[in-house]
Amino acid sequence: MNTQKIASRDNPRLKLARKIRDGKEHQLVFIEGTRLAEEAVWSDIRIEFCLFEEHYTDDVRGDSLISSVLQKTVDVFELSRDVFSTVSDTVSSQGVIVIARRPDAGRSAFERALSDYSSAIPLVVMLNEINNPANLGAVIRTAEAAGAGGVIVSENSADVYSAKSLRGAMGSAFRIPIWARASITDVVNWRTSNRYSTIGASAAAERSYTDVDWAMPHLLIMGSEAHGIPHEIEEGLDEKVRILMDEKVESLNLAVATGVILFEARRQVSLKRSI
Repeated sequence: MNTQKIASRDNPRLKLARKIRDGKEHQLVFIEGTRLAEEAVWSDIRIEFCLFEEHYTDDVRGDSLISSVLQKTVDVFELSRDVFSTVSDTVSSQGVIVIARRPDAGRSAFERALSDYSSAIPLVVMLNEINNPANLGAVIRTAEAAGAGGVIVSENSADVYSAKSLRGAMGSAFRIPIWARASITDVVNWRTSNRYSTIGASAAAERSYTDVDWAMPHLLIMGSEAHGIPHEIEEGLDEKVRILMDEKVESLNLAVATGVILFEARRQVSLKRSI
């Protein structure tokens, strides 16, 4: 296997990897863990270099992954356990890190991806000012699992491609169409031209999410757990819905609430297609 070794923790590539890990370099993304690295290799994401811990390739799966990475880049480096630990972002690392070019997540790229993407339901999720990267990643994973067409993430949200968001998404961020750092004005223009009805989750809504005809195209807007959907966005919604729950419970986790609605949409669409 044609890999190289890095012995010094002050190596320029390791310094760069730490900057990416810490969100100080925005052109590249930090991908850690066997499953995520496999997803990156299987996707069309551009891999810049790879770091792996000594003995990682003793395992069949690890050896296969590094062999696959070598087909995408020659810059693959073996590190001692101590040196690798200075770069890792997790407490119990699986021993592999891939540094890749940040995917294009602008509006044009999103529209192209959306037109080519095969979704189970005519629904796009918009996340407004979601600051928790783990929650953000979990919603992206949930959206793909339910068969949504794509995910729009507003300005002032966590970074879709941060290490924590990517771990939460577990590979979904490499597959489902994503529009990141989207302005509300641009989203409104986009939804109008594409004839999506806007619907938001609100505890004050009278209508249940189960009463909506989810077979029609919808832009589902979800706000943060702390603040919900801002008033200026809520005023422009075509419809508001709520999730019925025990009155002792104030709210649901964002990913759970989104999943409840998305899988109801999938249930309805699947039922109509089976008739």
